[in-house]
Amino acid sequence: MIALGSDHGGFELKNEIMKYLDEKGIAYKDFGTYSKDSCDYPVYAELVGKAVASGENESGILVCGTGIGVSISANKVKGVRAALCHDCYSAEYTRRHNNANILALGGRVIGVGHALKIVDIFLNTEFEGGRHARRVDIISKIEENN
Repeated sequence: MIALGSDHGGFELKNEIMKYLDEKGIAYKDFGTYSKDSCDYPVYAELVGKAVASGENESGILVCGTGIGVSISANKVKGVRAALCHDCYSAEYTRRHNNANILALGGRVIGVGHALKIVDIFLNTEFEGGRHARRVDIISKIEENN
């Protein structure tokens, strides 16, 4: 199951992502926000981050105006590797090499069609492991030590 969250700046794109997931038969949980009313993006990033880090959800997608705020906030949750991606290559390689577990997008930066391609790539690309697993382990040790 995919954890979804957005602030007001990402609300419309999050709704488009939910339609896409519905069409693909992919289960998700929407952690909010539920309107275009102004709200605080760190609240939703933390909810999604905790849901993913705990294993309640296998991965997550967060959307704010630029994607920057939600990615910074989610990465404060131990166990989260959130990646801001606005191109297909980054979405593919953050999964292959970084084992990113949350995709961050900017609802005011990227068009719906392109965003959905990025979502598809992120959700359907496997972690390669190998030398990359060693590097992800190093990231986890940095997190533990700080």
